[in-house]
Amino acid sequence: MQIILDWLNQPLFSALGGTLSVVEVFGFATGLLAVWLTACRNIWNFPIGIANGALLFALFFDARLFADAALQILFIILGLAGWWFWLTGGVSKRKTIRASSPIEHLWTVLSVVILVGVLYAILTWLKGSIPIFDALITALSIVAQWLLNRKILETWLLWIATDIISIPVYLYKELYLIALLYMVFLVLACRGYQLWRREMLFGQAHKVPRAALAAE
Repeated sequence: MQIILDWLNQPLFSALGGTLSVVEVFGFATGLLAVWLTACRNIWNFPIGIANGALLFALFFDARLFADAALQILFIILGLAGWWFWLTGGVSKRKTIRASSPIEHLWTVLSVVILVGVLYAILTWLKGSIPIFDALITALSIVAQWLLNRKILETWLLWIATDIISIPVYLYKELYLIALLYMVFLVLACRGYQLWRREMLFGQAHKVPRAALAAE
């Protein structure tokens, strides 16, 4: 494994007064592509996103950012689950975009709060540099990915919040290319919300009532 990590983290070229590694460049490229494919509701966002998670795991593990590295493993697992759900529709066979219900709103908030509390305690015990922000980013990302897997519109609102918090955090950690990536993520997340909302409203406007179908 160390041989792979060494190869991925070797310098590829110099730019912006610094050196960019193989994993940074390919992580940047796959990250952009995955988010754009997600905004377009293209199922290929999942395999590209899984590759991005593997690359960022190598980057963060080498930088000893273990919380960020662990998050990428979770993203890979959730990405595999999301890929299956989009292929099959899951148990409910739901394939359309929808907004979350009031109960789902409540569970979303509670999930984020509980995850932040648990992760903050763990990261503080591990003596993380900025545990509260790492915990918040991780919690928001986990819940956002779950909503994405279910094709729930509010996933983009959580991704927007995640990106806003992540940008200064990665600047502080001197991961400048990753910070730039999250700036682009923020723009794409805003665009993704617009596209998904437009498609959801279009689907609602053209949905044929079940009663009308039964009468035919």
